[in-house]
Amino acid sequence: MINDEALALYSREQSGALDRALIEAGTPGFELMSQAGEAAWACLQRHWPDCRRLSVLCGAGNNAGDGYVVAALAHRAGWQVEVIALKAPQTLAGEAAEAVAMAQRTGVTITAWQSDWTPRGELIVDALLGTGLTGEVRAPYDEAIEAINRSGLPVLAIDLPSGLDAETGTVLGAAVEAARTISFIGRKFGLYTGQAPDYTGTIEYAPLSLTRQRRAGVDHLGWLLDAGLPSRTLPRRRPTTHKGQCGHLLVIGGREGFGGSVIMATETAARLGAGLVSLATSAVHVPPALTRCPEMMVKPVRNGLDLEELLEAASGVLIGPGLGQQAWGEGLMQAVLNTATPCVVDADALNLLASRWPKVQRDNWILTPHPGEAARLLGCAVSEVQRDRLAAARALHGRYGGVIVLKGAGTLVVGGPSGDECFVSPFGNPGMASGGMGDVLGGMIASLLVQGLSPLQAAATGVAVHGMAADRAAISGGERGLLATDLASFARQLVNP
Repeated sequence: MINDEALALYSREQSGALDRALIEAGTPGFELMSQAGEAAWACLQRHWPDCRRLSVLCGAGNNAGDGYVVAALAHRAGWQVEVIALKAPQTLAGEAAEAVAMAQRTGVTITAWQSDWTPRGELIVDALLGTGLTGEVRAPYDEAIEAINRSGLPVLAIDLPSGLDAETGTVLGAAVEAARTISFIGRKFGLYTGQAPDYTGTIEYAPLSLTRQRRAGVDHLGWLLDAGLPSRTLPRRRPTTHKGQCGHLLVIGGREGFGGSVIMATETAARLGAGLVSLATSAVHVPPALTRCPEMMVKPVRNGLDLEELLEAASGVLIGPGLGQQAWGEGLMQAVLNTATPCVVDADALNLLASRWPKVQRDNWILTPHPGEAARLLGCAVSEVQRDRLAAARALHGRYGGVIVLKGAGTLVVGGPSGDECFVSPFGNPGMASGGMGDVLGGMIASLLVQGLSPLQAAATGVAVHGMAADRAAISGGERGLLATDLASFARQLVNP
């Protein structure tokens, strides 16, 4: 689905392997550091062209070295630069020591950290802690991070915001809230999921000397979804294409009083191109469903027996929105599990799976839990899921099989025979914090599934379209007040690239 090496996502250890591969290929370590500093300096000039006073906070190691290079370049350009050192510069070694010497030769003044520090700059460069951080942030770095955040000034984070786990996106006690992050060589997995979106600001990626050849032999954790995915996965429609060739989706859910979610999911599935869409729901929801979308076929169902003919006719199923966890919903879920039809399992169907069928495995289903549902499926706390979202998604795959869509900021899609295929969504915005967003996502994924995409393709493409549609809707009308039903028209545009 994705073969652009620039979209590969790396763990902490894999990022280090990329650095070593570059050095072994003949790029000196200080040359790499200079390239990183120059990329960060260019970023500063692009995005803050009127700035002339800069505060650079440096810790230890190569991250600090990058900061010293930036300080030297800014000073050469005539900016007023202060460097605040949390680690005595004379104790640094290797390339970082070379960067200190460069800054000193240029005339940069280096001052030791003081707890009452107040920035002199209009802009702060965070070069405190790099990808090597694995434990809680300790003093005096926690004080420095607090002072940076308290300043209210824009921050450029070097490689990643200090205090953020490069692998999981977890905040290790405290983290810098950056306006922008520039990441070098390989994209760090943790920049795109977990708590990271609250801290990274806009992410820029600078590969430096890295090439496809030099990446060879270095594994990666996953891929970042990109805007071109729908055009690569969606099948081309021939002039003679008819509805019978575009899939028949059966959506199941909507117990009495909970019809909105299942109606939204069904209509969205139709908007994304499923040839036929049927809805099995409580009798009370038949009139509003047909009023809302007369193109759907709606049947009232009393129990699992009423689903038999519908399941036989369907090429795919979405079950869960508004389903409930009482006898009605349980009977419908059992009927679906009795068939081999590919399906998307969402909402209450996931809760039923956790409580009634915790040992069922299938290769042809897609589970779409939010963190709370994921915790119930795994029998753990939500905090454990969020602490390492990739590990949680892989654990879900190991227990239930199929494809896992772990929703949230930086939604993860995990699949493949061993759960080793992973995709992360960079799309979406806070306007999606409203009811029904998960229901329309389920409808999108299920619609793509019945149109012939594999479960992994349908899940990844649906997640990308969902996030991009929300971003377009937010640009059109703003984030606040964004409704789930606003996404369908934008999503339709995206699946017609």
